[in-house]
Amino acid sequence: MSNKKGKPANKIQDLQFFGEFGGVNPSIADSSTFTYLAGKTMGDVFEGTQEGCYLYSRHTNPSTSYLGQAIANMEYTKGAILSASGMGAITTTLLQLCSTGDEIISSRTIYGGTYAFMKNYLPKFNIKTTFVNTTKLEEIENAITEKTKVIYCETMSNPLLEVSDINAIAEVAKKHGIKFVVDNTFTPMIFSPSKMGADVVIHSLTKFINGTSDTVGGVVCSDEEFIASMIDVNSGSAMLLGPTMDAVRAASILKNIRTLHLRMKKHSENAQYLSEKFQADNLRVIYPGLENHPQHEMMKNSMNDGFGFGGMFVIDTKTKENANALMEEMQNNNLGYLAVSLGFYKTLFSAPGLSTSSEIPEDERDTMGLSDGLVRISIGLDNDIERTYNTMVDCMKKVGIL
Repeated sequence: MSNKKGKPANKIQDLQFFGEFGGVNPSIADSSTFTYLAGKTMGDVFEGTQEGCYLYSRHTNPSTSYLGQAIANMEYTKGAILSASGMGAITTTLLQLCSTGDEIISSRTIYGGTYAFMKNYLPKFNIKTTFVNTTKLEEIENAITEKTKVIYCETMSNPLLEVSDINAIAEVAKKHGIKFVVDNTFTPMIFSPSKMGADVVIHSLTKFINGTSDTVGGVVCSDEEFIASMIDVNSGSAMLLGPTMDAVRAASILKNIRTLHLRMKKHSENAQYLSEKFQADNLRVIYPGLENHPQHEMMKNSMNDGFGFGGMFVIDTKTKENANALMEEMQNNNLGYLAVSLGFYKTLFSAPGLSTSSEIPEDERDTMGLSDGLVRISIGLDNDIERTYNTMVDCMKKVGIL
């Protein structure tokens, strides 16, 4: 099944929110609580029989609702609820879907914080997670039991950039009556998981969607029924656990999302250029845009046209000493920053085996091929990418990698 006709950028372009006084940006609802003209209305809101009224900003707020609507439109879902972080979105989703005794099937290569939550925290509630290679459908099928409630994966895994076949996994989930949750943080615009069969789509807004590394946030996109369940005042995980996004931050992200389509194209263009050049230099490079990537053809046939293969690539420097030396040299030469996270307009690089994936035990990292010598690079919006390449080559030669 191809997703070539998806045009998520049009969904963003067509948004129209007027400010309170006719501003071209919507006014910020900088208020924690909201007033009513009648006492009965407040009671009806608490009972869930009165819609269209704001209650308290831990529930919803006009500013967070604007951003939620924008991202829901982009992801082709009916609803969305914001959170204060990507982990806030992930944890509240899983706790809403799972109860004591339930089981989750998850990709083995996922963000370290997600792995730690599933591996170390959820067992407190007797919720078990089985980690599999989600690029192999038979591993998913073999792991399913009568207790399985969720299949979880990232469209493009962090940090090994494995690409799961969302269309195929969705069919497996549907066949068994299991909810399918997809983290689309690495590939906004590039993939539209809900159109491919995912029940819930999650983003860390901290990354590409915001793009300026000045705030932390998350979002859960799904149908109206699931979003309503998450903000239910009596039983909703997003309501009761309180991972609330601030209205000012929501307004800031809403402004940045208007340029997401342009940024994703440039991130991808730069990553494609550098990956091809470094592969020609006989370095081991992981990037889905390269023809030797195991999921290259599958991704090419299922992603949205026009946004490339993403702004992330990985270089294997062989050892942690090489990785650290290269990153320090690149920072010293103003190529970017030795920092975790991604999606910034300037390049960010880290050694995930020593940082964002360090929660995964060393033996499991070895099994999945996540060595300490891997350097994950979130390429920036560099205009002269040839200059960037030449400077990176100089750094590699200086530390003995080339």
